Amino acid sequence: MGWTSVERDPPSHDADPLDHLLFRQHHVISRRQALRVMSHNALRHRVTSGRWQQPMRSVYVAMTGPIALPQRRWIGVLASRGPLAAFSALEVLGLKGYGKPYTEVLITANRRVRPAPPETVIRRTASLPVTDVLVDGLPPVMVAARSLVDAAQWARDDAEATAVVAAAFQQRLVVGDEVLAVLARLQGVRREALIRQAVEDARGGSHSISEVQFLQLCRRNGLPDPSRQVVRRDSRGRKRYRDALFEEWGVHVEIDGAQHMEVRAWSADMAQHNEIAISGERLLRFTAWQLRRDPATVVRQLRAALVAAGWRPS
Repeated sequence: MGWTSVERDPPSHDADPLDHLLFRQHHVISRRQALRVMSHNALRHRVTSGRWQQPMRSVYVAMTGPIALPQRRWIGVLASRGPLAAFSALEVLGLKGYGKPYTEVLITANRRVRPAPPETVIRRTASLPVTDVLVDGLPPVMVAARSLVDAAQWARDDAEATAVVAAAFQQRLVVGDEVLAVLARLQGVRREALIRQAVEDARGGSHSISEVQFLQLCRRNGLPDPSRQVVRRDSRGRKRYRDALFEEWGVHVEIDGAQHMEVRAWSADMAQHNEIAISGERLLRFTAWQLRRDPATVVRQLRAALVAAGWRPS
């Protein structure tokens, strides 16, 4: 039987086991799996008749039409016999905003895969314990904490490494102890110091890349560290979160993304701003764009606000 890439109706309970396997694996099957249920001639006929595709010598796609991301993931996993790793694993586990145009899989350093699957990056490691793999995943993936460490060390630059750590915490894929435990047992992790700092920042409340950048900006310019994601209650007793708060001096900082431009959010933000002013404290607001493109203005205004509130550089 063949399928097009858009068909994903589950097979009936009494369907052939092959149909169930192909459904679980997005219609991708290894040569070894196929030969368990059919002869060499039957397998060859499905390919030559055009009902199945053969993107690699050892892997088949039991459908017609273009091969999409779900199939490419399974091709990479079955051809390499390694789980999804790093950014690919995080995406499958639910991370938003960090998809890559290629699939990453992880195998042990002494294994060889020739040729590499199409659109697949094969990563190698000296440490691949079974406890790091979700073998029941569809497809198998590295666990979130290990995937995050690998994504950060293989990111294109330090900024992306910091950003993916912040995003994983913000989207609640990991907690700090899990990530630090992975770092403690792996040897030679690239960017280990940066990853540890990003984890500590995220554990301390900086759950977005803008908040991490703001904290780094404070440290580079000799300003005090703020508390992050501080919970305060407004005049109606509702919880409000501050992106950053210099509690000793009563200086609040909000870092605005695009969502703050929506009318209802803007109105709510102004109400909070007014309540802070009524209480006698200060609120500074910066955009994420300013942090990246005009940090000098951010530092100048923040330093002026802190000095006006009584802070003195040590």
